Amino acid sequence: MIRFAEIEARAAERKGGAEALEALLITPKSMDEIAAIPEDRWLSQFTRCIFEAGFNWDLIEKRWPQFEDAFDGFDVTRWLFMSDEDLSALMKAPGLVANAMKIRSVAGNAQYLSDVATSHGSAGAYFASWPVDRYMELCGELKNRGSRLGGATGQRALRRMGRDALLLSPSVIKALNHWAVVSGEPTSKKDIAAVQSAISAWHEDGGRGLTQMSQILAYCVD
Repeated sequence: MIRFAEIEARAAERKGGAEALEALLITPKSMDEIAAIPEDRWLSQFTRCIFEAGFNWDLIEKRWPQFEDAFDGFDVTRWLFMSDEDLSALMKAPGLVANAMKIRSVAGNAQYLSDVATSHGSAGAYFASWPVDRYMELCGELKNRGSRLGGATGQRALRRMGRDALLLSPSVIKALNHWAVVSGEPTSKKDIAAVQSAISAWHEDGGRGLTQMSQILAYCVD
């Protein structure tokens, strides 16, 4: 497998040098900072990323204060059980996108966050605890236990919350294809395992976290 230093060198060349590349890289929050984020902010960000999928991101951004109001600040306890009356009211709420399946995801993710907070002290502590060598397992966890958090949606939510996170964006997938980690989009268990093996090896080799690794992979092809 190619060493990550070679990938980083290619990205630096494309971005105007090592200093220019370094200036583009995001520094994630610390584990303690992630652990301190309250459950309502996780539910808010999960919901925002879900609504952005397939919609105009600028539209969701402009309307987000109305989402916060309509969902009562995304209080997890409030949304553990969403009634038919709640759904009907939310479908008509000013500023919201009237998509019943996405609205219902709030209840599913409230339950998920409540469960992990109960078992680990807080949702933030739970998400902070996953090491690099189990990152793809965390992505699978979001997909299987969360609601509509599969693929890039859950990964993007983690990144926005400041958690160290690799995004399987089109550019990153293109890089993984270029460096022969996988062929095409990684969807099978074999491909997911190959991605995990590569990012674990590159982390050990280059010392980069998942967020910066993800950016460098994208920059080396785009």
